[in-house]
Amino acid sequence: MIKKIAWNTFKNTGDINAFLEFKQIEDIEKKNQTLKESQMPINKDINKN
Repeated sequence: MIKKIAWNTFKNTGDINAFLEFKQIEDIEKKNQTLKESQMPINKDINKN
């Protein structure tokens, strides 16, 4: 939700701070996705035991 608001604010105003906030959120989401993917095999092993 925040990502969408920041992107729309940047598109409407051209405010570089809104764009930078958008990029930070995008980077955080990518890191979270990578972390989740790297933990998936661990979670499967735990569930088997």
